[in-house]
Amino acid sequence: MNPLSIANVFGTLLLVTGSSMLLPVVCALYYGDGDAKALIISSLIIIGTGLPLKRAYRNHNMLHIRDGLFIATFGWAVISGVSALPFIIHGAIPSFTDAFFEMMSGYTTTGASILNDIEAVPHGLLFWRSQTHLLGGMGFLTLTLIFLPHGVGGTRIFKAESSPGQVITGDRFMARNRDTMRWLWGIYIVLNILQTLLLCLGGMTLFDALCHAFGTVSTSGYSTMNNSIAAFHSNYIDWVTIIFMALGGVTFVLYYQAIRGNWQRVLVNTEFRWYIFLLFFISLTVSLILYLEGSYNSYLDALRYGTFQVVSILTTTGFVTANYLEWPQLAQMFIIMTCFVGACAGSTTSGIKIVHYVLIFKYMYTSVKRIFLQPMTVSTVHLNREPVEAGVVDLAICYFIVNIFLILFGAIIVLLIEDTDIITAISAIISTLMNIGPGFGKVGPVDNFAFFSDITKWFLSWNMLVGRLEMFSALVIFYPVFWKR
Repeated sequence: MNPLSIANVFGTLLLVTGSSMLLPVVCALYYGDGDAKALIISSLIIIGTGLPLKRAYRNHNMLHIRDGLFIATFGWAVISGVSALPFIIHGAIPSFTDAFFEMMSGYTTTGASILNDIEAVPHGLLFWRSQTHLLGGMGFLTLTLIFLPHGVGGTRIFKAESSPGQVITGDRFMARNRDTMRWLWGIYIVLNILQTLLLCLGGMTLFDALCHAFGTVSTSGYSTMNNSIAAFHSNYIDWVTIIFMALGGVTFVLYYQAIRGNWQRVLVNTEFRWYIFLLFFISLTVSLILYLEGSYNSYLDALRYGTFQVVSILTTTGFVTANYLEWPQLAQMFIIMTCFVGACAGSTTSGIKIVHYVLIFKYMYTSVKRIFLQPMTVSTVHLNREPVEAGVVDLAICYFIVNIFLILFGAIIVLLIEDTDIITAISAIISTLMNIGPGFGKVGPVDNFAFFSDITKWFLSWNMLVGRLEMFSALVIFYPVFWKR
């Protein structure tokens, strides 16, 4: 490893984090809730820690793949830790465990919370809480790459934070990582601004519109209201949120291709076509079930609430407008199934990702065809009308299997630590590992994670990180060979 180069990157991470508290400070001063001091002190502490590291090791720019994996894993943990300072100093969340959980949930775009009364938290701290979604949605390390000099091994950091799905699809549209990050963040910010304007037109205040846009495009789920989006009782706001949650689930490379007028690349994208199909099919099916079972008086209401919850779970956003635990069991089964899907690789979403299911399905189809129907045929799995290497298919299968095992073993650990039911244990793992937020049982859409013990909260925080880094980058540090020269 190159500890001095790692220190250089960590210094940049801290500087970016401390500087990004400027907008929450402005918000706190405007509303005068008494939280500006905590934010200013925290910002100075973080910048004061990062600046010496950056200045002392600015000439150390050599990074290897192990360094990138180390930074990707521990960088998120360090940033979540220092970002918890404003809540601790102010006293809104006095426990470091709880504050760390809230910040890890924010940066990893999970949206799981320990706050029992969100509306009692000062505006500046709520803005900072939602801003972690904005920073984490596109990947905090990808933002840091913009501020790093050339030659710091940005490719290795980017690969360590990217999902296996991006490796599978090969979605990379510019040669220089810094230019890539600028385009990604530019598209991302434009979507946030556009949604903010539309929400303001729907009657939201600028504060609420910004916070909810941060949580929507990043597919995260933190709200400024105890009842989430349901608190606004607006058909218009619901549909605007649905649209931008769905947009957040699309591979961002496709937006770049669309801007350039290369619509052919968009139309032939296999994962995108499956994403649109699943989004409409599950939404319409759940809405029809709700209407036929009499959960809502009109089909339009059933369509509104059914579509919102399905899109929110499918994109791992976690906003809610209805308590789906009160829905018919068949509708709940579709919600449970959706928890295991996720949207597109290269988007702001988490979860297993559609591309992995597509590859596994195609692999199964070609295998059955070769074994039982055409044994002499050499079959190849295709994605986006191009052949896929066998090793990439193996990666997709391994990724799916490891996710299932992590859910099972994680639930066992929670049951060993906590005196809770198996539904809550499994759901808590799924919600954190898939970065969804709400789940079933005691962590349902109208509940939160506050009742868990500190040990379980640390374990669930680790699950959020594993899910956000798509597991392999986070789990590889447990290999003894990783720490050897």
